[in-house]
Amino acid sequence: MRKEIKEIIKKAINGLQKDLSAEAGDLNFSVEIPGEKSHGDYSTNVALVLSKKIGKSPVEIANLIKEKIGNNGLFFKIEVAGSGFINFFVADKVFIDNLKNINKNYGKGKELRNKRIILDYTDPNILKEFHIGHLMNNAIGESLSRIFEFQGAKVKRACYQSDVGISVAKAVWGILNLPSHPMFPKNSDSLESKMKFLSMAYAYGSKMHEENENAKKEIVELNKKIFKRSDKEINKIYDKGKKWSLEHFDEIYKKLGTKFDYFIFESHVSDLGKKIVEKGLKKGIFEKGDKGAIVFKGEKYGLHTRVFINSEGLPTYEAKDLGLAEIKYKKYKYDQSFIVTGNEVNEYFKVMLCAMEKINPSLAKKTKHIGHGILRLPEGKMSSRTGRVITAESLIERIKELIKEKIKNRDLSDIEKNKIAESVAIGAIRYSILKQSIGSDIVYDFEKSVSFEGDSGPHLQYSYARAMSVLKKAKNEKINPSFKKIPEKISLIEKMMYHFPEVIEKASREYQPNSITLYLTELAGAFNSYYAKNKIVNKKDEFSPYKLALTNAFVAVMKNGMWLLGIEPLEKM
Repeated sequence: MRKEIKEIIKKAINGLQKDLSAEAGDLNFSVEIPGEKSHGDYSTNVALVLSKKIGKSPVEIANLIKEKIGNNGLFFKIEVAGSGFINFFVADKVFIDNLKNINKNYGKGKELRNKRIILDYTDPNILKEFHIGHLMNNAIGESLSRIFEFQGAKVKRACYQSDVGISVAKAVWGILNLPSHPMFPKNSDSLESKMKFLSMAYAYGSKMHEENENAKKEIVELNKKIFKRSDKEINKIYDKGKKWSLEHFDEIYKKLGTKFDYFIFESHVSDLGKKIVEKGLKKGIFEKGDKGAIVFKGEKYGLHTRVFINSEGLPTYEAKDLGLAEIKYKKYKYDQSFIVTGNEVNEYFKVMLCAMEKINPSLAKKTKHIGHGILRLPEGKMSSRTGRVITAESLIERIKELIKEKIKNRDLSDIEKNKIAESVAIGAIRYSILKQSIGSDIVYDFEKSVSFEGDSGPHLQYSYARAMSVLKKAKNEKINPSFKKIPEKISLIEKMMYHFPEVIEKASREYQPNSITLYLTELAGAFNSYYAKNKIVNKKDEFSPYKLALTNAFVAVMKNGMWLLGIEPLEKM
C-alpha cells in the first residue's frame, strides 16, 4: 500500500502546475503508518518536502494534492493535518479483501527473491560454557535468518566456533594446573558437570596468565603446541574437552531450534588466513611491526593499527576472519554475508573489513557486520575470565521455574507443564532480546518477561492459545468461519493485519526484528480487547462466522510473526 500511495501522489503532482510536477520525479518523501490511529492509516510528508523546494506553504501544497487525488476508491477520506501532512484513511473494503486472502503464507515477500545470504552467528568458544551473550547473539542471528527467508532469500546459517588461540590455551593450562582438583571428570559424569569443570579451568588459566609471568610463558608455549598439534598428551586433553563442548552446544542448539548449515572452526581457517596476510605483506597491504609481527596500519584510513600475525608467527583473529570469508564463499557463493557479534568488537571489524577491501574487494563489498548490545542480569555484568559466568541453560531454567509456578494449578500433566514452561521460557528470553533495537544493551527484567499480559513473549503465546481455544470451541459447536455477513464497521484488527507484510519488509530492510516484536504485541493487545468486548462463538449472532474468520486470520498472522522471532506458538498454556 505504501508504494501504491506513493505512485498516486506522484501522479497527482504531475497533474498539477509545472513548478510542482517538475519536482515529482526524484522527490524523496515518506509514506508511513502513523503512531496515532486518529491520523489515518497512512500519512505522508510530501507537501513539507515540496515546500522547501519551491517555496510555497506546505498546507497549500497538501490541499492541492488532496484535491487532485479526489475520490479515489482506495480511501474513504483524505485530510490535511497540522503543518501540511496528508493523512489517508483506507476504505474498509480494502481491509476486508485482504482479510479474505490471509493464509499460512501471508506476509511472505519478494524483496530478496533468489538472493543468496549467509549469516554467521552464535559462535561459542570450546572449553568455555555457552553463556547468555551467545544466547543473545543466537536470538538475533536466528530471527534475521528467518526474516530474510520470509522475504524470498536463500539463507544459509554458519556457526564459526573458536577452537584454537590463547583462550583455548588458558583453559588447557588450567586443566593441567588446577590445584587439588581431579585431572578430568569421569566419563560417567554429566555433561553439565564437565562444562562447569572446563569453565573453572579457563577462569584459573586466565587469572594466572594475568598474574604470573611463568604461567603466561607456559600458556604462550602451550598455544603453539595446540595450534601445531605437536604434543600427544596435550592433544588428548584438548580433544576430550572439545568433544564435550560440541556435545553441549548441540544440546543447546536443539533447545533453541537452530539448525546450522555449516560449522566452521578457527583451526580450519588459520592456515589460509596466514597465507592471505603473507601475500598481502608482499603487496604492501600489511607491514612488519614490532618483534616480527605483521600489522595493518589502519591510521592510513582513519582507523587504528591491528596485528594480523603475532610475533610468535601465529595468525590472530583478524587473519582468521580473512580466511573465514573465503572459506564461506567457497562453501556458498553468497550475494551477501552478515556477521553478528557483540558491539564491543565494532572497531575491530572496521579495521578487518578495511584490510579485506584491499585484499578481496568483491567479498568485502558483500560483507556486513551487525553489532548488538550486551545482555545483563540485574546482578551485574558477567565475566568468563573471572569465572562469573551466567550460562544460557541456567537462565532458561531460572525462567522455567517462574513459569511453572504460574501454571501449577492448570489442568495439565507434568509432562505438558514442563514442555510449556520450556517453550515459554525460551520465548520470554527471545522476546526480551528482540523487543529492543539490536544495538541496545539489555538489563533482563524477570517479572516483566514472564508476564502473561502486556510487553512479553508469554503474552504473545497466551493470545495465540486463546484464539486457538476459540476456534476449537467453534468447531465443537459447528460454526464455520465465513465472510457472507460482514459487520458495517470493522475493528482495529483488520487494519493492523493489513500492515503485517510492510512490517516484515521494514524489519528486513533495517535489520531490526524489534519492529515485528512491537507489531505483534499491539496486535495481540487488539485481539484481547476484541475478545473481551465480543462473544465470538455464538450461534444466535449472524456475525459469529465473520468473527471466526477474523480469529482465523489473527492466528495465521501471529503464527508467522512468532516464527520470525523464534517463539513457539502454543495451542494451550
